[in-house]
Formats: sequence, C-alpha cells, structure tokens
Amino acid sequence: MKSLYFRMCIVFCSVILISSVLGFLASNLYYQQRVKPQNDAKLTKMAIGLQQFIEAHPESVGEYLLSTASLGYKMYLSDNAGDERFYGLPFRANDLAPGVLEKVLAGEVYHGVADFPSSPFITGFFDNQLTNTIGVPVQIEGNTYALFMRPDAEVQFGELRSFFAVIIAVTILLSMWFMMITVFHIVKPITRLTEATKKISQGRYDIKLYTARRDEIGQLASHFMAMSRELERTNRARQDFVANVSHEIESPLTSIQGFARALRDEGLEPVQRSEYLGIIEEESRRLARLSSQLLTLSSLDYDGNALQKQPFELRPQLRQVLQLLEWRLTEGELAVRMNVDDITLRGDANLLHQVWMNLLSNAVRHTPAGGTITITATATGNTCTVTVADTGTGIAPAKLPMIFDRFYRADEARTRGHGSSGLGLSIAQSIVLAHGGVIEAASEPGAGTSFTVKLPLL
Repeated sequence: MKSLYFRMCIVFCSVILISSVLGFLASNLYYQQRVKPQNDAKLTKMAIGLQQFIEAHPESVGEYLLSTASLGYKMYLSDNAGDERFYGLPFRANDLAPGVLEKVLAGEVYHGVADFPSSPFITGFFDNQLTNTIGVPVQIEGNTYALFMRPDAEVQFGELRSFFAVIIAVTILLSMWFMMITVFHIVKPITRLTEATKKISQGRYDIKLYTARRDEIGQLASHFMAMSRELERTNRARQDFVANVSHEIESPLTSIQGFARALRDEGLEPVQRSEYLGIIEEESRRLARLSSQLLTLSSLDYDGNALQKQPFELRPQLRQVLQLLEWRLTEGELAVRMNVDDITLRGDANLLHQVWMNLLSNAVRHTPAGGTITITATATGNTCTVTVADTGTGIAPAKLPMIFDRFYRADEARTRGHGSSGLGLSIAQSIVLAHGGVIEAASEPGAGTSFTVKLPLL
C-alpha cells in the first residue's frame, strides 16, 4: 500500500508537470495566433529595408550583410545559378521547398515565418530553418538574387535562454523540495493520528497529540483528544456499570440460592420456612425491579422515539403518586405540603410518573420522622417548574455532583438497607432529558435536599 506521503508527492509533481505543459501549450497558442503574424510583418519590413539599401549601394553588399548578421540575423543569398552565400551562423536545415527560390527571383515575397507549420509542442520562433524565413528579390549589378533572412535565436536569446533555463530548473527543484517539506508537515500529524487510532482500537487511551496548530489538522487533533478522553470515560463507565449490575444481581441471587438450599431441610420449622420464602420473594421482586429499571435506561439511551407524548394534568398525577406513598408517609410520620398550579403538560405520563415517584421516594427515605416534604409546581412562559424539597439529612457537597450517576449511593449502608439500586435518580434524569428538560439538585447537610425539574409545556 502506497503511503499518503508518497501519493501527495506524486500529486504535487504531477501538478507541476501538467501545469508546465499546459503553460507551454497556452504560450505556444498565443505565439501562433498573435505573435507570429507580427514577427512576419516586422521581418518583412526589415527585409524590404535591406533590399532597398543593397540596391542603392551594391558595392557594399558583403560588408553590410556581414554587419547585419553580427547583430543577430541569419541570411541566405542565391541567384539559383550556383552563386550561394550564407551570412551569420549556418541554418539548422536548408529545406526550402521546390519552386520557392524561383518565385522569389520572379519578384514574390516569401512569408516563411507566417506559413511555418504549427505544432502543439514546437514553437516556430526558435526554429532556425531556411523555410522559417522571409524572402525578398534583390537586384545587384543587374543580376537578380533571392535574399532570405530571419533572427538568429541563438545569438539574440542565447544568454537569455540560459538565464530562463536556470530560473526554471532552480524553481522546479526548490518547489519540489518545499513541496516535500510541506507534504511531510501535513502527513506527519495524520500518521500520528493513525497510530493513535491503533492504540485506541487496542483499548489504550493514554495518547498525546500536538494540538497547538491553529488549522484544520490542529482542530482534528484537539477533537481526537477530546474523543479519546470521552471514550476512556465511557469505557470506564461501562466497566463500572457492568461491575455494579453484576454486584446488584449477585447479592439477591446469593440470597435466593442460600435460602432455597435451606428450604430443602425437611426438619425446618414452618415459621422459618415461611420467613425464608418471604426473603426469596422479596429478593425476586428486587431482581424484577432492577431488570425493569435497566430496561427503562436502555430504551431511553438507544431509542429517541420511546416517548409517547400526550397532554395530561400534572396535579392529579402528583396526587396519585402521594396516594401510592401514603402508607410510607404515615409510617414515617411525615407531613406533605403541596402547592401545585393547574398545569397541563405534554409528555409521556407513565415515564414522568416514574420521575415523581423516584424523587418522592428518595425524599421519604431520607427524611426522619416528623419531617416535611414540600411539592411546588408553577408555569412561567413555556416552562413548567416542579420542586420536591425535604427536611431530611441532606447530601454532602462533595457527593452532590455524582448523585445522578448510575448505581451511585450517597449512603451505601442506608440505601442498601432500603432496597435501593442507585438507579432511581439516573432514570429520572434520563426521562427529563428525553423530554427536553433539566433536573437540578441543591442540598445542605442536615437541612434537607431539593430537586427542581424544568419541563417544556408543549
């Protein structure tokens, strides 16, 4: 498999090569369409000037043509009768077409520059061929000659061509060098990201990437680091979740197995047998509650359409929850104060019923005898605010941010004694968030705890 570095180097070199070819084709097309006719006209004017001077000064023909050749021109003088003279450097090819010399001697002007055949990869301006010339007839001492001339590109542009060749070569070399450095600068962070991806796939989240770059790669590295931390947190939470679920299941199963084994004793007293059966029944209900809670969390986590929203009245629902808890309120000698406005909510009544049940159950569980539980509900704008406050033991400030974590218990010994799984507040939060609301907790040790739920009315 070819590396990205190699591929990008090939792409950049291909771009340079293709750009150079296209630039040459464009410049050649411009020469053929615009520059070549202008050169033909200019050279024709010069050739006619030479013709006029030679005919006016036939005694100085040789010296004048040699002087003109030294200025960067090539010339060919012939009478088609064996008298041929070349001035300047020799032509690359003496390739006049048959009949051209006779036409010029007959008085025609030969436009070889304008008529030079075009080719995509050949620029006629630099072709030092005899066919790529301007030809005019010249009268010298009563004899007719044909004079062909063109610029000598090697003399006129020799140094310039070398200069441009050096510029182009150095430009290409430096471009390739800078390109390789630039590609390396781009590919190296991607290579590091690839290595980091391999580490994450192996379960290693202790990766470090350079995130100081203020470009897309720097942003990608920052997001990748954030993703790594989130994956590490999620993986840790998953491990804790599995461990907690295993622990929650193991405890009642152990009790059920132990008491079931004890029931096999034929000499067991009826009172003890009834007690053991009651314990097995209670532990089975505990497992059923845990299973139901886990299913609720799963449906809220993975099914965004699990809610069945319908309009319902809030006050009757809260009264119904209090009725279900009436025996516990009476047993705990707790007073309830309820101040709820007439509010119509649109939501999943069954799930919200579970929210109020969880909050009020917690309040009952943690409020000592003679305490008070206060329920208030108001509607402001498009938001319904429900507050459940108690005068219970409260929660320590260090533990308050974690009370919505799954299986978290602020008081391990007390909550286990009451059959709590540590999922109630987590479920309540998931249900409220699924309704587009928020749930907050405030507490002061020894002064009680209050939970505030804010839900959209529509």
